[in-house]
Amino acid sequence: MRSYRSLFRTPEFTPFLLSFAAFAAAQTIGGLALATLVYRATGSPFLSAVSMVGPQLAQLLGGAFLLSTADRLPPRAILTCLALAFAACTAVLALPGLPVWAVFGVILLQGLVASLGGGVRGGLLNEILTKDGYVLGRSMYNMLWGLTQMAGFATGGVLLTLLTPGSCLLLAAALYLVAALVTRVGLTARPARSSGRPSVSATWRSNALLWSSRPRRLAYLGLCVPNGLIVGSDSLYVSYAPEAAGMLYACGALGMFVGDMAVGRLVPPAVRPRLATPLRLLLAVPYLFFVLQPGVALSAVAVTAASVGFAASLVLQERLLSLTPDDLTGQALGLHATGMTAMQGLGTVIAGTLAQLTSPATAMTLMAGASVAVTLTLATLDRREERKPAVRRPRTPAPTTPH
Repeated sequence: MRSYRSLFRTPEFTPFLLSFAAFAAAQTIGGLALATLVYRATGSPFLSAVSMVGPQLAQLLGGAFLLSTADRLPPRAILTCLALAFAACTAVLALPGLPVWAVFGVILLQGLVASLGGGVRGGLLNEILTKDGYVLGRSMYNMLWGLTQMAGFATGGVLLTLLTPGSCLLLAAALYLVAALVTRVGLTARPARSSGRPSVSATWRSNALLWSSRPRRLAYLGLCVPNGLIVGSDSLYVSYAPEAAGMLYACGALGMFVGDMAVGRLVPPAVRPRLATPLRLLLAVPYLFFVLQPGVALSAVAVTAASVGFAASLVLQERLLSLTPDDLTGQALGLHATGMTAMQGLGTVIAGTLAQLTSPATAMTLMAGASVAVTLTLATLDRREERKPAVRRPRTPAPTTPH
């Protein structure tokens, strides 16, 4: 499967994307409206920011307690219920006069529910497409997410000048209902990938199993840590260049789009595994030049080039899936999504703290340096891991058990 056109000839891929697009648009518009609502009610930039990223932070709890559901319940049913739950929660947030404590209670509930989404969608995409089509399909998925974010934030900004935040939240709730309808009508009812009942203990056992393999651990660390550190740098655009922050974010989205398209569509499958380290280095190295405090034009070039490196996630997700049993793909991808979200949040906190103590440019440079150091360390460990079978094979004639 070597073209995007072939993806759309695959049954269910189009409704899968459409349902995700409606969900992502609702999430973007609703998040912006909620942040505006909280800021107008409290006057607190901190609470406003937390309200926007709160569901992501709450996903950590869901990842620890609920991830086994991603493989132990039918995927269409989970995604439909997920969209309906978000529609209900968003409609509650639109109620006038809702206390701030209640708002954050609903946000916590949204985050717990959302922790299932990444794993279920990733596992379902792996079932809809052939094995050789996953990276191409995931690149299209990532590009759609980036485009929807840009369009959603732009549309949400315009709507907030015309409507109240509550009205925008109701619109987001309606979009969640559209996502639920498309999911229910457009996707086939599939059985659960894994037997057994979902439970906290099952989540912990499967998480422990996934983490027990050294190659999988290295894949998870490569997916989460360098990415999270650079997202911390990204979070400082506003303080680094207040008048051009929007342009820098747009340049970042453009770089991600180009990277996903190039790796997903143009790079041969045999070459992709060798790009994991170069792409992760590309993600960080351009930010080292921020120590020189470049102007807006050079900053935009650096950000665009660096963001191409986010395509490393496609290569590493492919590696992770090759190391994971089929009946755990949903939980494996969900664990990745949870870990990446957590690291991005931690990276943002660290970068903000460093910027407070030094300057945004210095903080961005330090975060990039840390990302380069982590990438080089992981690359060294990967090479050692690859050499192990060659060393052990003469002494161990029996085949080793694959992870």
